[in-house]
Amino acid sequence: MTEANCTIRHLKEKLVTLFSEENPQATLIAICHMPPRKVVNALLPFFCSQEPHHFWQAVTAMGAVVSLLAAENAESARVVMRRLMWNLNDESGGIGWGSAEAMGEIMARNELMADEYAHVLISYIDPGGNFIDNPALQRGILWALGRMAPERPRQTGAASELLVPFLSSPDTILRGLAARAAAAMPCHATNPLIRTLYSDNEVISLYMSGKLCERTIGSLAQSCP
Repeated sequence: MTEANCTIRHLKEKLVTLFSEENPQATLIAICHMPPRKVVNALLPFFCSQEPHHFWQAVTAMGAVVSLLAAENAESARVVMRRLMWNLNDESGGIGWGSAEAMGEIMARNELMADEYAHVLISYIDPGGNFIDNPALQRGILWALGRMAPERPRQTGAASELLVPFLSSPDTILRGLAARAAAAMPCHATNPLIRTLYSDNEVISLYMSGKLCERTIGSLAQSCP
């Protein structure tokens, strides 16, 4: 085993330990003190984790680490963003689990990355763009837009009208995540649809404000997270 692989394995083991602790903020601070390029590689496998707690802590940590990386070396952060984009490309041979969520977390934390890559994320729900026709990945894209919208209204505004079909989706999770995103970027096309969801009492589980929680679609439609 090479020294690099050994280091990544050690970091992954360290991350498992940190993710098991009960202080997410302390965990995030500890991760941000690790070598950024190495910890990025160690975090990526957690995007395939069946443990939601590990998955979402990895997404959050990726956002924080890459945002810090962008501040000191923007091109290194761009390399990570392009890697996440490649994971969502059919030609990658993979599925891209967690990549959209990580892109959204990074861009919510870093304006430069949002300026450069928000249009790419939006294109994944644009039938005239790089539309991804996979409901599981669409959930990640909508979560990412909902995460970004309150922080980056200028960069996410172009997504507003593209949310229309999702707001009436029979898929409860897609509908709820679209409601959350649309509430944060209202426009003439989505406002009537958002109002029809005020009485939608279906409950979805989602990660927001640093924790997994359950919300009715109606509550998501009525408030900006």
